[in-house]
Amino acid sequence: MRAIVPLLLALSLPLSAAPLHSQFLPPDDLSLRQSAPVGQQLLQVTDYSVVVGTQRQSDQQPIPITSSLQMRLKGKPLSKGSTIAQVLINFDGEGGKSLKKPSYDDKSRTLTLNYPMANYRVIMDLLRNETLYVQFLTYGNGHIWADLHTGTVRTR
Repeated sequence: MRAIVPLLLALSLPLSAAPLHSQFLPPDDLSLRQSAPVGQQLLQVTDYSVVVGTQRQSDQQPIPITSSLQMRLKGKPLSKGSTIAQVLINFDGEGGKSLKKPSYDDKSRTLTLNYPMANYRVIMDLLRNETLYVQFLTYGNGHIWADLHTGTVRTR
């Protein structure tokens, strides 16, 4: 019985080193995630909307017309202390250009992600067919990780 008590205590302690859903992180080949994250936002997506917009600024010559594609995800926060209310995904049509880094705004409780346009179809397919999660991790060394992932899916 004495041997079981330490084992039960060890099993009941929180695993503070590993964030929820850490099994979905890719290998850390560059050793950027050397320590435990200092913050995690984890959301299970329950609703989404897609906005395709266009604008014309009539005070400029020649008159530029820009178009945007944005997805808004909402759901339920899953990580302890998570305050995330929504995720905005901006799709960039210029594939060769650098994307803006993920950012989280505490005031609006909004996570903003940027993906190339080529990822739009993949994300829509996941939204339609799987349970989707959004994860945002921040590390003490300034490293930021954000992803969209499914849970473990059994093959059919």
